[in-house]
Amino acid sequence: MSDGGQRGHGPLGTALVIIPTFNEAENIGPIVARVRAAVPEAHILVADDNSPDGTGKLADELAAGDDHVHVLHRRGKEGLGAAYLAGFAWGLERDYGVLVEMDADGSHQPEELPRLLTALAGADLVLGSRWVPGGRVVNWPKSREFLSRGGSTYSRLMLDVPIRDVTGGYRAFRRETLEGLGLDEVASAGYCFQVDLARRAVRQGFRVVEVPITFVEREFGDSKMSRDIVVEALWRVTQWGLKAHAAKLTGQDKPKGTDKGSDKGTDNGSDKGTDNGSDKGTDNGSDTGSDKGGNRA
Repeated sequence: MSDGGQRGHGPLGTALVIIPTFNEAENIGPIVARVRAAVPEAHILVADDNSPDGTGKLADELAAGDDHVHVLHRRGKEGLGAAYLAGFAWGLERDYGVLVEMDADGSHQPEELPRLLTALAGADLVLGSRWVPGGRVVNWPKSREFLSRGGSTYSRLMLDVPIRDVTGGYRAFRRETLEGLGLDEVASAGYCFQVDLARRAVRQGFRVVEVPITFVEREFGDSKMSRDIVVEALWRVTQWGLKAHAAKLTGQDKPKGTDKGSDKGTDNGSDKGTDNGSDKGTDNGSDTGSDKGGNRA
């Protein structure tokens, strides 16, 4: 993993778990309940893309009965990356200290979230990894595992990032990390969004740690993966890689922004500290966007 040197890490603050949804009516109730049980002090933001199956309405009902649950209603299906960017903006505006990416379908097990938060006490970004020792996938055909491993390997080599699972989407960010990634410059709306954030974090010198997770294939609903998403990912990774290699040849490959530590090492999941998101004076759910199911953002 990318090691940001000797830079200190402060208290984490309250965690916001962002769960993008599109037609996840069968999954949203169980996943919210599991997050609340796993990390009771955390807050949840359901970012719904105007799901035709009523996921947004169900999320509103959950929020009405639990002040730790919030809903962001979006105009329509604009892609995973766009949903997360909207969720990040919502959380940063309300001073959450940690922002977590989590799938709605149960593939990312909420019971493993405490492990990510523990590791974040000594890191800037923690990735839940399927491909480090101890990580695994459940109920995947060999063809899909080959595709996922191959995509991560290709991205790692093409972009020169020391991350085993660069395409994974179970992540915990410190707010300072997100603020330093240039989110307004992120172009990818699809799953390649995950690769983009990872390469930006490494390039900016943030300390990135991978911890092993068990990824479980969804039981209900349809996967959002498509051929177009794969094509977009391959095209963007290739484009970024060629541009980065060209910059190296011309001596223009220095990271933008401040130096957050230049040493690069590997850290594949050691637990560092125990701060799992204590409440630190946040304003959780007022005004802009839609708090607990208000106006669309």
